[in-house]
Amino acid sequence: MLGSVNSKARPYSAQHHQQPLCTRKHQIGALLLVATTVFFTKLLDRSSLPCSFTPADPVTASRSSVHVTNGGDLLWPHRGYGPVIDLKIYVYDEREIDGLKALMSGRDGAIDSTSCLKGQWGTQVKIHRLLQESRFRTRKKEEADLFFVPAYAKCVRMMGGLNDKEINQTYVKVLSQMPYFRRSGGRDHIFVFPSGAGAHLFRSWAKFINRSIILTPEGDRTDKKDTSAFDTWKDIIIPGNVDDGMTTNGATLVRPLPLSKRKYLANYLGRAQGKAGRLKLIELSKKFPDKLESPELKFSGPDKLGKIDYFEHLRNAKFCLAPRGESSWTLRFYESFFVECVPVILSDEVELPFQNVVDYTQISIKWPSTRIGPELLQYLESISDEIIEGMISRGRQVRCLWAYASESASCSAMHAILWELQRKVRLFHQSTETFWLHDGSIVNRDGVKFSDWRPPMPLP
Repeated sequence: MLGSVNSKARPYSAQHHQQPLCTRKHQIGALLLVATTVFFTKLLDRSSLPCSFTPADPVTASRSSVHVTNGGDLLWPHRGYGPVIDLKIYVYDEREIDGLKALMSGRDGAIDSTSCLKGQWGTQVKIHRLLQESRFRTRKKEEADLFFVPAYAKCVRMMGGLNDKEINQTYVKVLSQMPYFRRSGGRDHIFVFPSGAGAHLFRSWAKFINRSIILTPEGDRTDKKDTSAFDTWKDIIIPGNVDDGMTTNGATLVRPLPLSKRKYLANYLGRAQGKAGRLKLIELSKKFPDKLESPELKFSGPDKLGKIDYFEHLRNAKFCLAPRGESSWTLRFYESFFVECVPVILSDEVELPFQNVVDYTQISIKWPSTRIGPELLQYLESISDEIIEGMISRGRQVRCLWAYASESASCSAMHAILWELQRKVRLFHQSTETFWLHDGSIVNRDGVKFSDWRPPMPLP
């Protein structure tokens, strides 16, 4: 984003004026003043960032500038994130767009949002609710930097509220009623797709929202669709939804165990789903049952683990293994931080959130999925408890970034997402079907001004 041209830039003066003599005391005092100023400036800059969310390479408060022909300066904003979050986000209301309610509660409106809040896909509801209460929310479309489109399509589909065809048709219907989506070609609109399917849940995503900002835990480029909906240039990887009972301070369902009391070296708790890596772990656990716990979990029956039982098993190992499933991301990676075992990623294509500020090499291990076998257990066994404790300690510092807490918390997934969204704001809000005239007005192909556009509008 470009700042405004400052025509009042201070001109360089070649004139010399007689100055009073500068003593050594003056010089020392000046140096102390400069050092103190720099110290407090950096301190204030750091204090404006959320807990455990300091950019790896912080920048100073100065701005870059380019001298333009009129003698002023063209200012660029602070590199990357800037010194503070400065966003205005408009959240669409389900009552203002026909069809939006169906994407949130099904064709009959029978699905309650609380039902969609549970499970690993609850981010679709949590992000919506947090933005509704956010201080960065605006009620005025004309001043918004970004537009959030709420939809619980994954939950609605899982609960039979809409089928795949209906989801596709309803999304298209909704988009055709959004003049601001039409204006920008969707570039400033945000969608959440919380599952491994990513934006493929909306079958026609590539035609209609391929320029929009997609929030998803899934960054896989090798999915079964042979094409990925994730684009590093515009989209944002978000953490999966860990149960609130584990992420809320002081109210955790299960407490971590001391390393000395953990029964296993490593564990994998999940369903095989016919996936090679998971099947290898289950077979490996049969050969080394004293080192690796890896029962194949069931959805129902006597082998099904309840919520508390699941976390009690998860905490009973030093390392929590996170292999690839239907897609590259796995909720176990995030859950492991709250039972304080070191996550071992066995998913080669995985994308992790907030990599600009979190050094994952310090808090986790990524091991080739092609080398799952005794060699993996031997490697993990060679790591001392002292090193494991250090990794767990560092993970404890940043795990607040996986918790979807309110803005009153100093550190949360939502804070991190807002910082990432700020980096995605771009001012070229136009599409192939919008044009501008000499007076700055935006018009469509027929010359109709933006203020006079009436839905439904044709989409590509």
